[in-house]
Amino acid sequence: MISKRALFYSHLAQTSPSPMALEIESAKGVYLYDSKGKSYLDLIAGISVSNVGHGHPKVVEAVKQQMDLYTHLMVYGEYIQGPQVELAQVITSLLPPHLDNVFFVNSGSEANEGAMKLAKRFTGRGKLVYCKSAYHGSTQGTLSIIGDDRYKQGFGPLLPDTLAIPFNDEEALTVIDSSVAAVIMEPVQAEAGIIVPSRSYLRKVRERCTATGALLVFDEVQTGFGRTGKMWGFENFGVIPDIMTIAKGMGGGMPIGAFVASKSMMQCLTHDPVLGHITTFGGHPVCCAASKACIEVLLKEQLIDEVEAKGTLFLEQLEHPRIVQKRGIGLLIGLDLGSTEINFKVIAKCVEKGVITDWFLFNDQTLRIAPPLTITEKEITSACHLILEALDEI
Repeated sequence: MISKRALFYSHLAQTSPSPMALEIESAKGVYLYDSKGKSYLDLIAGISVSNVGHGHPKVVEAVKQQMDLYTHLMVYGEYIQGPQVELAQVITSLLPPHLDNVFFVNSGSEANEGAMKLAKRFTGRGKLVYCKSAYHGSTQGTLSIIGDDRYKQGFGPLLPDTLAIPFNDEEALTVIDSSVAAVIMEPVQAEAGIIVPSRSYLRKVRERCTATGALLVFDEVQTGFGRTGKMWGFENFGVIPDIMTIAKGMGGGMPIGAFVASKSMMQCLTHDPVLGHITTFGGHPVCCAASKACIEVLLKEQLIDEVEAKGTLFLEQLEHPRIVQKRGIGLLIGLDLGSTEINFKVIAKCVEKGVITDWFLFNDQTLRIAPPLTITEKEITSACHLILEALDEI
């Protein structure tokens, strides 16, 4: 019998020359369990996905109940489906009044693609402004607005009329003018290694967009659903976008995303042409049921209220000479180790010790910590102890 490992390397398309290749058999709470029964404390939550932990019983129950009713019925937007409309109501109830319309898709990349199209269609403009070191997805459109040119090599030509500006630089905002359809940015840059902007910067961005008629799009794919200590990342800065994109922590482990705007703005996708944006599986009823349950868990178990203190506990306990800088907001944390080689050795050593960490796409000398929000203080202390041991042993 061919092993799963052999099949993994033979038939599954690879994304890198050296995948982590852990053979995970099950997952529960903040732990993963491999084929030999070894447990791993998961400090990355599938890259900010499993905010309520792996296999939360409320999410599992919601998935099972919806499976008994129906799964896919029709392409998105044609039938009235309870899980979709109920989830949309919950999401919009947690947002400012003008963000009252949700278009469901399957992922963060798709959410950003939809937001890009919506901004161009609504404004009648073509230019998109984005930030250096930003990550918005890997599709052709979103690849055009990610802020690291290394990842664009070999995939051109990409979208024309895009412009990169430095993040958290108020002077650079003068390039935003009446030709710009949208300024797309993360309220906190994640794959850059957790870069938290100043409140004044995001206010200046908002002011410049309002003055020029450009739309402000916040990519909340990693910062949404409690990750930063607020339901939405933008709440930390008092700045409200015109369009918001969400995914990752949205589905309790199920694949789902969305872009959110005003109903009047979204209406422009319904005509000239009709079906201006469509998706077959967007808003899949099982995923919507899981998402609604996930949000209910976040609220009823008051998990978001504990995030800031848990993040502070990580930062306080992770003191070591090899840590050059600590950056974070809530449970979105980066430890700059000053060296890619050292970082990768620490990651490998942590895995040996039963702790899953990772690096950042555009900052591979920084260690990623973004665990399920359900992690306990005891588990945080244990994780920090093992990370410090790994740093000592490198």
